[in-house]
Parts: sequence; C-alpha cells; structure tokens
Amino acid sequence: MGRMTLDDLIERADELIALAKRALESREDIGFGPSVRSDLYGELRAAALPFIESSFGRQHSYYREFDTQVKDVSDYYIKQGLGILTAIRGEMAGGWVRTTRGLVSAEVFADFLEMAEHLLATNYKDSAAVMIGSVLEQHLRQMAIKHDVPTTETRNGKDLPRKASVVNADLVKAAAYNKLDEKNVTSWLDLRNKAAHGQYDQYTKAQVELLLASVRDFVGRHLV
Repeated sequence: MGRMTLDDLIERADELIALAKRALESREDIGFGPSVRSDLYGELRAAALPFIESSFGRQHSYYREFDTQVKDVSDYYIKQGLGILTAIRGEMAGGWVRTTRGLVSAEVFADFLEMAEHLLATNYKDSAAVMIGSVLEQHLRQMAIKHDVPTTETRNGKDLPRKASVVNADLVKAAAYNKLDEKNVTSWLDLRNKAAHGQYDQYTKAQVELLLASVRDFVGRHLV
C-alpha cells in the first residue's frame, strides 16, 4: 500500500467522526446515565488510536487525550472523542499536520481558535480548552525559535520537546515579553493541563471563554 496523502488522512478522519456520531446515536439510559453501544465504543477506540498514532505519534497530546478521555461507554466520553477527532480533521484540512519543527501561520492559529470558539458554543469546554492550550504551546515554540531559545533537550539519549512552562520562563529572560505576560501564560498553561488530565471540575466554561480571548490577544501582540 502506498503512502497516504493528506486527502486520505482527511477522509479517514471523516470516517472516524461518522463512527463517533453513530455511537452517540445509539445511546440510551441504562440507569447509570446515557451510554452508547459497547461494540461501537470498542470499534471507535480501536480505530481512532492507531490513526492518531500514525498521524501524530504516541507522545502527541491528541493521542494522550483520546486515550485517557475516551475510556468507557458513557456518552460524555464519546463526545470528548468526537471533539478531539473534529480538531484533528480541522488541523489536517487546514494543511497543518503539526510536528515540533513545524511552523504555523497566524492565519492557521486564528482558524483553530475559531474552532475552539465553536466547541465552546456547543458546550464542549474541555476540548476547547485543550485546543486553545495547544495553540498557545505551539506559538510559544515559534517564539522560542525566533528568539533563539531552545525548544528541545536531550534526555536519556533522546531529543525531546522542552516543557512549555520552561520555554515560557526562558522567553522572559530573552526579553520576548514581560513578567506580567509570563504570569498570564503560566495560568493559561495550568488551565490547559487541567483539561488534558481530566480535571474538568477545576475550571468553568466562563474561564475557558476568558482563556480564548486572552490567547487571541497574546498571539496578536506577539506575532512571529
């Protein structure tokens, strides 16, 4: 089989989104809240994880988020999976299959923030928070490249991405922005981490809306 093209990846993402929607259509309340059919849940997880791994790698936030958030037949978790797959599909359709070395235009950042805004409007605050946080982290890495701040470090003989919090601190030292921005970025990254680790009761939809507005402002003030 030949190498998959970007169009092939988008088509596969569409198939997985359709599968997630089909699973949601099967939901019924069995006494513990709405649940989807177990066979459709199993099919979605078995199909989506290898696709995400082949497209982005096991260490990418998309893989980790799908693996941890789509963990049983509750319709809540399937909705989270649908949000992640929708974000992946949008990223591919936008021409940005992201890597740690990839550079993303301000226009593409704006597209992803618009997608996050749509997720918020449809009450997917957790997926929106993860997406906004991902835009922020990638923008920090672009700024780091611009200001000659290292974005990777060698650990156990492997070249691995540095934590966004460390890059944030180094960008202040490089005079990329001031201490107030550093404190704000720290709080935004904290909210993003809570979303990525399933601590959904630790923040509100209103806080994610504020996060969206703040990151838009930050990216607009610090273009690369």
